[in-house]
Amino acid sequence: MSSSSLDRSSESSDGTAAAGATAGATAKKLRPARTNATRQKLFEASMELIGERGAAGVTVDEIAAAAGVSKGTVYYNFGSKSDLIAQLLRHGVDILLARLLSVKDSSADPLTAMDEMIGQAMDFMADYPSFARLWVSENWRTPSEWQDTFAELRGRLLAVIGAAIDGVAAVYPVDPGVSRGSLETAIFGACFVVGLDRQTYNPERTREQSIAAIMASMRGYVVK
Repeated sequence: MSSSSLDRSSESSDGTAAAGATAGATAKKLRPARTNATRQKLFEASMELIGERGAAGVTVDEIAAAAGVSKGTVYYNFGSKSDLIAQLLRHGVDILLARLLSVKDSSADPLTAMDEMIGQAMDFMADYPSFARLWVSENWRTPSEWQDTFAELRGRLLAVIGAAIDGVAAVYPVDPGVSRGSLETAIFGACFVVGLDRQTYNPERTREQSIAAIMASMRGYVVK
């Protein structure tokens, strides 16, 4: 039943339109929190299953069961499995972007800020390794069902990395022969690959070692 129908039913049952409007307003305030909580549960359940079997090998029924919600809830929130995965990719990137953007200190050395940003990326890969697997397996697949989504999300991530590189170039002399676009792509790709490799094959490798390896390209950009 729609919210307008609910309001009309409330009016006809008790004759108090104001009460119905207040209830509707309260429901609208609560809905985003419920939606975010549901989306996070679906994100974590989906990433776990997809990390094990790939996107094609997971059904909506399995995702719903793992998240502890009904299949109808999945379709209500997302409409289809394809849209579910597209929206979960967005949700994962939103989490990653929030972590990257948490490194905000205009007084800090931009190289230190970049180091901290890469550290945030490593922590994200450690928390959500299945998301990294999905990203690496699907992002460069052509054609991909989610190619447009990946292109948009990739652009958002690259913009943040590029801004951090610009911050370094504003303070330090840098090698003009290094393409900024290539450098931001190298750092972007390294965060996923190095982070995922550490989780999958080299758990003994420390967070600091992984950060230092990625920062080597950034420090090489700076002219001594």
